[in-house]
Amino acid sequence: EAMYMECIFCKIISGSIPSYKVYEDELVFAFLDIYPCSEGHTVVLPKKHIERFTDLDVKDASDLFASVHKISKVVSKTFDLHGMNIGMNVGEVAGQSVPHVHVHIIPRKEGDNGGSMHSIVETNPDTGNLADLAKKVRESF
Repeated sequence: EAMYMECIFCKIISGSIPSYKVYEDELVFAFLDIYPCSEGHTVVLPKKHIERFTDLDVKDASDLFASVHKISKVVSKTFDLHGMNIGMNVGEVAGQSVPHVHVHIIPRKEGDNGGSMHSIVETNPDTGNLADLAKKVRESF
């Protein structure tokens, strides 16, 4: 369970950088984002320093999302939400600014003028090859 002392999230977990912690257990740490997209925007991270979601093993990914599930229900109740976006940026090209796995819980309310996951990127790729793409993915398991 190595912590990387140059990692801002590891410093938040260790307490050397203060945070607005909302939840902590032996596996995860959750705090309010200091650059929130909306009120109650919460970041959930595994305590173990792993850079990318795709580098997590199955148990760590499962534990992380069980925690996100628990925390998102509390955030929803606390802020009387109509909905939320739950997601992550994986890799710099996708906007991951801290190289430590983290999940965003972004509260949503009616009329907040926000978008959906479909508003993140829109490259309008060809869809005539979906059968081939699906086959390619299936064959890669």
